[in-house]
This record gives sequence, structure tokens and C-alpha cells, in this order.
Amino acid sequence: MESHKKNPLSLQLDLNPDDFLPASEEEKQSLVVMRESVSFWKDGFRRLRKNKVAMVSLAVIIIVMIFSFIVPHFYPYSYATQIKGANNLAPMQYSEAEQEQIANGEKVFPHVLGTDKMGRDYAIRVMMGCRISLSVGLIATVLILLIGSAYGSIAAFCGGWVDLVMMRIVDILYTIPDILLIVLISFAMKDPLEKLAMMPGFGWVDVIGRNMISIFIVFALIYWVGMARMVRSQVLTLKECEYVTAARALGAKSGRIIKKHLLTNCIGTLIVTTTLQIPSSIFTESFLSFLGLGVAVPLPSLGSLASEAMNGFQTYPYLLFIPALLISLIILSFNLFGDGLRDAFDPKLKN
Repeated sequence: MESHKKNPLSLQLDLNPDDFLPASEEEKQSLVVMRESVSFWKDGFRRLRKNKVAMVSLAVIIIVMIFSFIVPHFYPYSYATQIKGANNLAPMQYSEAEQEQIANGEKVFPHVLGTDKMGRDYAIRVMMGCRISLSVGLIATVLILLIGSAYGSIAAFCGGWVDLVMMRIVDILYTIPDILLIVLISFAMKDPLEKLAMMPGFGWVDVIGRNMISIFIVFALIYWVGMARMVRSQVLTLKECEYVTAARALGAKSGRIIKKHLLTNCIGTLIVTTTLQIPSSIFTESFLSFLGLGVAVPLPSLGSLASEAMNGFQTYPYLLFIPALLISLIILSFNLFGDGLRDAFDPKLKN
């Protein structure tokens, strides 16, 4: 095109007509940025796998669970069996009778962590202690999740005076000291549980221990209040969304709206909160067992093992260090894994 001079005082833009030609296919492809479409869960797990601390914590949790639930089935000793003459053995040490068996050519499995004052293999007792503590933490957390999510969602969805009354009950439960309640429930349910244990088919009451049943009752009574408050705050926000209004307009019942729409959209937060609740439950159980309010003898837990080891701490300090270290390791792993889940599934933290 013929060039021309532009008047400096003119408001006309100096444009090149070639800039307005249609783009070629190569230019179009160079501007296309393809990104894989992923779901909420797939994106969350992808982000979780990039978190090395969370993945190491998950690996530790899996190893502890294998150590607690699988290895005892193949271990040659029992947590309740007392070996004569094997009291207070150091790790990898044999009793005199076992040394004679070895001298006669027999194979004797070593006491990897030694034995306690009763002559019981300490390694299998630590495994069973981890199993009890993890089981109590998981079962208690499930109770907290079920009760807290149902209570909080109903309070928030109904609103008004229903929400006011239900949340005032939560505030009252917050003021109840849990240790005192466990002691009171233990005494109040002593006779009913004794009668229940004597009934056919209820021998599991003595196996679990009456104190443990009291702990489960306390978890079901008061420890769900934190979960209820969290779920309530989530549902108060979600119930104003358009899809809830649409569900109401279509005639959906309140129970279906809570279950299918509100709690479903809270699932990420529920998973994270539940994961962070597990170490709290484990610590509470270990603390109560340390005070003698946990599992019944001879069934061990990490807290009761630490309590028994206190008497011989100066002579056999490893008997205390092992369960204390495991409690710390389990709680730390669950906390770090819960933090990783929160970072992975919180939409506000996406980059």
C-alpha cells in the first residue's frame, strides 16, 4: 500500500491493515494452551501426592497399621503369655531356659524389645497397644463424625429457634469435664455392664473392658461438639446456594437436601477434620489409659504400657521410651497427613 504521512494533530490511529488479516492455523495452534480437565477429587489427590511431608506421614501410618494389625498374627508370642524365668529381659536377650533350648539345637525367636516384669514379650504388647490405641481413635472418630455432622447440619438447615436451642446444648456440653464424666459413667455403668457381660453372646464386654466402653460413651456424648460446630458453619453458607433453592422448588425433602446436597458438598472439609480428629482421640485414649481408666488387664494400650513402665523407669527406661515414642510418632503422622489433606482439598489454596 502507498505510504502516507500522518498529521500530528489528527486523532486517527496509525494502523497497519496487515494486522487485521485472519490468523493462520499455525498461529492459532501456538496460542492454544491445553490443560487436562480433572475432577475435584483427582485434582486434590494430585496435589496431595506432590506434598512430600504428607506422603511420608501416610507411609508411616501404613507401616504402623501393618505393625499393629498384621504382624501379630505371625508373631510367635502372645501379649498375655508369661514366660517363666524371662522377667525384665533386655532387647534381644534370652532367658536361661531359652538359652538351654538354643544349646540343644532348638530355634527360639528372640525377644526383640525384651520382656516386662511379668515375663511377657514386650514387642507383641507394643503391637497390641498400637492396635488398641488406633482402633479406639478410629472408632471414636467415626462416632464423632456421624453424630457431629448429623447434629450440625440439622441445626444449620432448620435455623431459627431450633438452631438456637441446639447450639446452646452444644455450649453446655463444652463445659463438662471429660475425665470427671468418664469416672462417673464408669461407676454408674459398673452393675449394668456386669449383668450384660454375664448374658449369652455379650462376652465381648469383658474383652473390651468396661472402662473402654465408658470412653466410647463419653466420645459419643461430648466430643462431637467441635465437629457439629464446623459442619454448622459450612451448611449455613451452602444452604443459600442456588442448587439448594432448586431442590426445594422441585419438592425435595429436607433429609434428602441435607444428605445429597449439603453434606456431599462438605465432604472435603469433613475428611480433613476427621483426619485431624483421629490423633486427638488417640491421645485422649492414651492419657486415660495412663491414668488407669482405659483397657482392662492384660489387654495393653500405649498409655497403659507407659504407665506400667513408670515404676521401673530408672532401671528399664526403654520400656517407657518405646510406647511414648510411638504415641508421638502416630499423632505427629496423622497431624501432618491431615495438614496435607487440608492443603490439597481446600479450594482457596489452589494455585
